[in-house]
Amino acid sequence: MQQAPATQDPPTENTTGNANSNAAAGDETLPDMIAQLVPPPQPPAVSMWPATPAAKGLAALLLLLLVFFVWRQIQTYRANAYRRAALAELQQAAEDPAQIAEILRRTALVAYPRTEVAALTGDHWLGFLNQRYPGNGFSGDVGRALLQGPYRKERPAQSGALAQAARDWIRQHKVDHPSSRRFHWPRKTAEAPP
Repeated sequence: MQQAPATQDPPTENTTGNANSNAAAGDETLPDMIAQLVPPPQPPAVSMWPATPAAKGLAALLLLLLVFFVWRQIQTYRANAYRRAALAELQQAAEDPAQIAEILRRTALVAYPRTEVAALTGDHWLGFLNQRYPGNGFSGDVGRALLQGPYRKERPAQSGALAQAARDWIRQHKVDHPSSRRFHWPRKTAEAPP
């Protein structure tokens, strides 16, 4: 198989006028040609707002969840104001058993119904504290120091442990649904017949 040699026709001038008849056209450089290009049109700006109804609904749902989360955090912060106040008082008590006992009693009265807390004394009071706390911080010598410390002139040896147990109880005691009482409508009382 032999290939025929490729022959090129000599360039001829085009007389039809389709070609560029400018003699200087061959002298243009690449930067000159690039400068003649028309820049592409700018695309329209993309909106940051959701465009579809589903996206708008999802954005509204996320906004509602965010508002609910912030509202819940504010409610929790307000509900725990008594804890912050009790911890500040406990810091100033300087391991005094009488003051610690008073702070624990007042904290319990704020967190739980008065009818449940006010009459508790002795082992019933220690049992109440241990039931509402994830541990037995007030059992043994620490519990005895809490009960007998206010009536002694000298500080018991467990006053440091008592202060730590009180601090832990104030931070970690469990309250039975503190915010659920806020949402109950007042009960209607039966009207007395005329």
